[in-house]
Amino acid sequence: MDVSRIDGTDVRLITPKVFGDDRGFFLETWSAREFSVLGTDVAFVQDNLSRSSRGVLRGLHYQVRHTQGKLVRCTRGSVFDVAVDLRRGSEHFGRWVGRVLSEENKKAMWIPPGFAHGFLTLSDIADFQYKCSDVYHPESERTICWDDPDIAIQWPDAGVDAYLLSDKDRNNASTLRDAEVFE
Repeated sequence: MDVSRIDGTDVRLITPKVFGDDRGFFLETWSAREFSVLGTDVAFVQDNLSRSSRGVLRGLHYQVRHTQGKLVRCTRGSVFDVAVDLRRGSEHFGRWVGRVLSEENKKAMWIPPGFAHGFLTLSDIADFQYKCSDVYHPESERTICWDDPDIAIQWPDAGVDAYLLSDKDRNNASTLRDAEVFE
């Protein structure tokens, strides 16, 4: 497994060792021993799976209590995955990083607590898996506008006229300036 910082932030891109032959492939998706290279002791308590169609944009989500670190990967199709630093004291506060995660590249991202997370589906169908370090807590969930000009995420072309958003992401998202963030 190769672990690298994304653009100097605390978000990590994880490239697994893939063992393949004419039968298919095998890879280790998570190992406590290997994950310890991040310098953090993470206990995952919840796994999630979402399926999305082309042009679905989910996010930018985070929890102000029961903050979640997320180890995410796309196991079918491809997505553009984004993390935004919401830790006010961080030198990267308000800055986003993003990478394409796909079934082809088999990469994963570690998004530590204190970051908002979202993704845009680039393929016809995408299955996206999350390992979370805390439980989902709806009362603590917050959403920041996916198109907030202060964050200025450069979303790639997904080949659709308009992104498909949930009502929550369309109607209940705040701007970074008005968001409840981490001190």
